[in-house]
Amino acid sequence: MSFAATDPSGGAGLQADMLTIASMGCHPLSVVTAITVQDTSGVEDVLPIDPEWVVDQARAMLEDVLVSAFKIGMLGSVENVVAIAEVLADYPDIPFVLDTVLASGRGDELADEDMLDAMRELLIPQATIVTPNSIEARRLAIDEEDEEDDPGLEECAKRILAMGCEYVLITGTHEQTPKVINTLYNEQGVVRSDSWDRLPGIYHGSGCTMASAIAALLAQGVEVAEAVREAQEYTWQTLNAGFRPGMGQHIPDRLFWARGEEDDEGKPERLN
Repeated sequence: MSFAATDPSGGAGLQADMLTIASMGCHPLSVVTAITVQDTSGVEDVLPIDPEWVVDQARAMLEDVLVSAFKIGMLGSVENVVAIAEVLADYPDIPFVLDTVLASGRGDELADEDMLDAMRELLIPQATIVTPNSIEARRLAIDEEDEEDDPGLEECAKRILAMGCEYVLITGTHEQTPKVINTLYNEQGVVRSDSWDRLPGIYHGSGCTMASAIAALLAQGVEVAEAVREAQEYTWQTLNAGFRPGMGQHIPDRLFWARGEEDDEGKPERLN
């Protein structure tokens, strides 16, 4: 079950989650947390859904369908953070992947400090795994009152883990490294670190893809470290087969494996 905002482009958000979860062999359930006005370039506006509607969507499905994993994306408001945390508290044995969506790929702000505080206090303590990129990890971990606070990524992971989650996967797309390095941590330290060739272009929805793929694998009983490895492989392949349907960013092709013919550039052919 994915809690997330809509994205009309299908690049990120709820639509990306649904495509990824289905592609990984699971049946996706969706809870709309917000409606966005956006395209492949960025987010123009956000309309949060009333928290009672969010809860009602989730409760209706949870009373009908056996849910094997939760995935949380963009939440839209502090009230929604509180409401969803209350729902999840009733299902402590179900794996829960928290994708801390704090800004769009273009940099549009999607979570203020009040929402960050609510995530730290209510959602992170319940999470099986939190999947921030390096920018998000620093925002979650840095003490805003300490102007000199500038922790490295390992220290950021320690601070996020101290909030109560079991694992933290920090992705390195935004770091100035020759390859993209993604590192999984738990209380004992580094669990695994994987490096991936950087691909040309800027991608819209890679974080949603990774987190949803992890959730789908956890739903199938795969252990966390192995789920993270398999989800990275899947995500890299979606990016490698990515395409640019509009005038903005590239979009991962979550159904790359289902394509047959290739175009002149060696990319799988598709229709928008």
